[in-house]
Amino acid sequence: MKKFSDQHEWIVVEDSIGTVGISDYAQQQLGDVVFTELPAIGKQLFRGAEAAVVESVKAASEVYSPVSGEVTEINTQLEASPDLVNSAPESEGWFFKIRLTDPAELENLMDETEYKKFIGA
Repeated sequence: MKKFSDQHEWIVVEDSIGTVGISDYAQQQLGDVVFTELPAIGKQLFRGAEAAVVESVKAASEVYSPVSGEVTEINTQLEASPDLVNSAPESEGWFFKIRLTDPAELENLMDETEYKKFIGA
């Protein structure tokens, strides 16, 4: 099940590995994405801490980790095609994968219904 943070990141967890990206709503607010800076594999991230940077024609924005853990993989496709964040923000445009250190942190996130209410959709 996809969960969302109040900073507009999403996470889907399978076998204690979460895939993280930004929501469709967030990419719409950013405009055309031209560059992404992803975390290093092996980096320890903490819930709510900056994990990546996304630059658009409008601005540069931080991407925060919705959970704590270790980065296990990054989406190298974003180096050549940062526009995937716009065209497929909640699928192929993911940023990184993280091994959760505390799965209970997922309880602090919103499900899709709650997130839609949060953004006023």
